[in-house]
Amino acid sequence: MKIPNSELRIQICKCIVDFYHAEPPKKHITGYQQASSSYKIKMAEVGGLAKKMVQSLALLENQLVEKLWVLKALQHLSTSEVNCTLMMKAQAASGICAHLNDPDPSGQLLFRSSEILWNLLEKSSKEEIIQQLSNLECLLTLKEVFKNLFMRGFSHYDRQLRNDILVITTIIAQNPGAPMIECGFTRDLILFATFNEVKSQNPLVKGLKLSNSYEDFELKKLLFNIIVILCKDLPTIQLLIDGKVTLALFTYVKKPEKHKTIEWSAAQYEELQLHAIATLSSVAPLLTEEYMLCQGNARVLAFLQWCESEDSFFSHGNSYHGTGGRGNKFAQMRYSLRLLRAMVYLEDETINNDLCEKGTIQQLIGVFKNIIKSHDKEEAIVLEIQSDILLILSGLCEHHIPRKEIFGTEGVDIILHVMKTDPMKFQSGLGYNVLLFSTLDSIWCCILGCYPLEDYFLEKEGIFLLLDLLALNQKKFCNLVLGIMVEFCDNPKTTAHVNAWRGKKDQTAASLLIKLWRKEEKELGVKRDKHGMIIDTKKPLFTSFQEEQKIMPLPANCPTIAIMDVAENIRAKIYAVLGKLDFENLPGLSAEDFVTLCIIHRYLDFKIGEIWNEIYEEIKLEKLRPVTTDKKILEAITTASENIGKMVASLQSEMIESQAHQDVQNEQKVYAKIQATHKQRELASKSWENFLARTSNAKTLKKAKRLQEKAIESSRYSGQPPNAIFHRTDIKGLNTTVPSGRVVTVESTPARLLGGPLADTDIALKKLPIRGGALQSVRAAKTVNERKKITPT
Repeated sequence: MKIPNSELRIQICKCIVDFYHAEPPKKHITGYQQASSSYKIKMAEVGGLAKKMVQSLALLENQLVEKLWVLKALQHLSTSEVNCTLMMKAQAASGICAHLNDPDPSGQLLFRSSEILWNLLEKSSKEEIIQQLSNLECLLTLKEVFKNLFMRGFSHYDRQLRNDILVITTIIAQNPGAPMIECGFTRDLILFATFNEVKSQNPLVKGLKLSNSYEDFELKKLLFNIIVILCKDLPTIQLLIDGKVTLALFTYVKKPEKHKTIEWSAAQYEELQLHAIATLSSVAPLLTEEYMLCQGNARVLAFLQWCESEDSFFSHGNSYHGTGGRGNKFAQMRYSLRLLRAMVYLEDETINNDLCEKGTIQQLIGVFKNIIKSHDKEEAIVLEIQSDILLILSGLCEHHIPRKEIFGTEGVDIILHVMKTDPMKFQSGLGYNVLLFSTLDSIWCCILGCYPLEDYFLEKEGIFLLLDLLALNQKKFCNLVLGIMVEFCDNPKTTAHVNAWRGKKDQTAASLLIKLWRKEEKELGVKRDKHGMIIDTKKPLFTSFQEEQKIMPLPANCPTIAIMDVAENIRAKIYAVLGKLDFENLPGLSAEDFVTLCIIHRYLDFKIGEIWNEIYEEIKLEKLRPVTTDKKILEAITTASENIGKMVASLQSEMIESQAHQDVQNEQKVYAKIQATHKQRELASKSWENFLARTSNAKTLKKAKRLQEKAIESSRYSGQPPNAIFHRTDIKGLNTTVPSGRVVTVESTPARLLGGPLADTDIALKKLPIRGGALQSVRAAKTVNERKKITPT
């Protein structure tokens, strides 16, 4: 390639291109076999051909034909990752990009160069290529090429090439060090992005008009996209203000107007509308003054009201932003709420006050209620909308009691509705976890601190729902739920609700909290014996991480490991909740729970001792010697902390011994009960055997009879008074050995009174009320004397 021969250079390039478009040999030469295309390509990679071809470009600055052939060869070589890496090392990206705007009547130079840049970005180190292109020379060239194609390119090919250049520019703009503003490219891109919506007198766009072709539609979306990337560089903000970007984007935040001629089709306009609102979510938080000047809150709320209305609008849902929005307005609602959320979380009181004055809280609660009805459709999108509504309400109501009162009982109802969600759905991956986190955040921001809402939440069994969530034993929720519980326990009515709660197997809230404590300590690697007792009385709360970490001298404003431990696990929150419930008279606790409760009760004392121990160790490490008084005080504090540990360990031992003694007593009672049961069964069995013997053996029966009579005689009083009348208690001739009871002789009613078995009962019943007594068959006429002779039996 160094030989200044045009035909030789072109032939070399043709040979390289033939590696990728080899034709079968026209005639076979005996004794030779043609090398395969794959072999030639492999040899080109191994030999570093791509790097040499890049270097040869420097020799051909004024030879357009040879340069085009070299670019064609590089275009084919750049399809391989190995070759792209070699080209990157040869600085191919910056070398090719700097000559994009060279004169070329054929147009091949720009086409082939842009494709090579594409391949380099895709198949080699993207960061390195961006770094090579992030210089003033390359960006000025890209700027001129893009402007020329934008203003003078009318063919389908020109528009495609224009869009490709814009995509490459977008990738370069991601590098904060790229001089996009310095070369004037940022200002031009903002102008091109907004000239349709905001009228400009700039000669670059005078008379320009975009068509509804696919390429122009893609260009518009790419321009919106590059604005989002450019606004990450703070110096760009002033250019966005000058270009009236906020006003341009807000022209899309409105319902589609019917019977109005626009340059876009309905589907294209909808996609641009969603893209514009998504762009606003990134741009508007940086331009709050422009947002308020454009009446941004009013526009977004009006658009949100249209999203909720029953207007006969059928969205196409074709784009990425329109996902889940086909035939409904969920996509528009989703991005409008994202924009509101971005503005609310700026915590700008001007914006938030304006929103509240416009009735945003009531409107969002109404939207949430209506969206619940659409829960079965596009579930993931609906869950995201609900999460965003709750986050917006949290941002508005936090630290503002009057706004919490506006939130009111209707707001509490929607929170309770979410909390009643089936726990199985939290594993579905659709977004229920995010919704639950948003709900817990809204409890903290919208309910806590407003006593009427707290009372209403308690009345609706909200504490029960919080404890149900805690009982799911999912670590991601525990910290937040316990924090809410700590705040709620400041309300005196909460204690009764917490103590009244019962979980599975009649578990109480206190038992649940102690169980969570044990689980947390197990995960933290705290040393405990098999009964849960303290092992190391000097360091009763130390975790495995604290054991591994060495104490280091730190500045006074830096938290130590012992302090960080309080915030990094849930033990402090469990201590706070149980402390507010009062450690005494907690229902439903086992002996193991009481052993753990001893440690929880002394958590604050142990933690204070732990911190003082750290202070003492830091003093030693810094080789400082405290004065005698301070030294005595430090020693007294550490000794007192250790004594508390020993006292708790002793109390735990007493509890375990007492429980063991109680278990032994309970066991003995159970054994005694079992023994009595067995003895009773033996007596019953023996009695039955004796009964069977008496009924089946006459001798045994006689013997039993004699024993019975003997027992009766022996039980009688021997000294009988002289005038006493003796009554026999046994019955003569009775051949039984069972003690006799009362004997009643019953005689049947005589047949003459009943009239025999064929007596007319109906007639007898008719006569019964007159005479009374038993049924009898008598003549109707009887004298009084005859009646007296009849005596009932």
